[in-house]
Amino acid sequence: MSVVTHVLMRDAALCGALVLALALPLGPAQAQSESYVMKFSTPTVNDVPDQFSKLLGTALEKDSGGRIKPEYFPASQLGSMPRQIEGTQFGAIQCDVIPPEFFSGVDERFGVMAAPGLVDSEGHGQRIAADPAVLKLMLSLGADKGLHGVALFMAEPSALLTKTGVRQLDDFKGKKLRIFASQFQSMGFERLGATPVAMSLGDVLPAIQQGAIDGAISGVGPYTHMHFIDAAKYITLTNQPAIFLIAEVSKKWYDALPKDLQALIDKDAAAAAIAVNPWAANFRKSNELLWTSSGGELIKLPADQQASMMKTLASVGADVSKAKPELAAAYKTVADAAQRLIQGN
Repeated sequence: MSVVTHVLMRDAALCGALVLALALPLGPAQAQSESYVMKFSTPTVNDVPDQFSKLLGTALEKDSGGRIKPEYFPASQLGSMPRQIEGTQFGAIQCDVIPPEFFSGVDERFGVMAAPGLVDSEGHGQRIAADPAVLKLMLSLGADKGLHGVALFMAEPSALLTKTGVRQLDDFKGKKLRIFASQFQSMGFERLGATPVAMSLGDVLPAIQQGAIDGAISGVGPYTHMHFIDAAKYITLTNQPAIFLIAEVSKKWYDALPKDLQALIDKDAAAAAIAVNPWAANFRKSNELLWTSSGGELIKLPADQQASMMKTLASVGADVSKAKPELAAAYKTVADAAQRLIQGN
């Protein structure tokens, strides 16, 4: 080997070692500077899911120093709720905020929060959603199917919108009513004599306008802000079941994030789930006023009939879940928390 060749080989080796040495510290630094788009998908507009998304997105952008870039897609812009769920599983959507029972096709235990009779006030529902045992159960579901749960909270008590008005228990009979995708809701309304039809929120207004259904279960917020008054003006405040919301992050996207951002998402989502509670309670009150000022009517069942309805619905949760051990165990977790936390409404 010539002296020139030896020198060239030595210099090349030194240069290679120098490049490697310089490159090694850049890995973490590069990860610290890379930004990540986080698309939030909700079925509503200017409602509780959207407010939660903005609270979380704003906190994440601030706390991450701009490394997480939130983008918001309300009113099912990214597809119906089943399509939103699929998009989250596959990573096209980074965060989906919808009622947990719509995830029942992923795992039927998601539906337990929709059992009627669990919740008797907004404060009670908020405490159930924050209970450690309930959170541990609900946020773990779907982990093997592309989902990472980060938050659970109560939106509002549900209400029944109809074209003719439901003023007595007998008025339920024969009506075809939109429900959430939940066995617990389905059995409950069957017991009241109605025909339940599971339907994504974006399909409800045209279905009412076309006469395909007689009414729908949802919250006063969606009815008000999505102009349901154009199709029906009567809302019966049944308050059953409670409407909860769950925030599911794409596990594929989450797992690819640096560890510090993973921790930040979990922390900020938990904080946003608590921060949205007072906003949601005030929002419900303002929407009731807005509904009546727009020409709509709010109806309450007579006290004895409301009590009779609750008695009819009391065993739905246990009856739906009793033949399925995992579902029964999940329902028991939530029902036990509801009973334990009923004081202090």
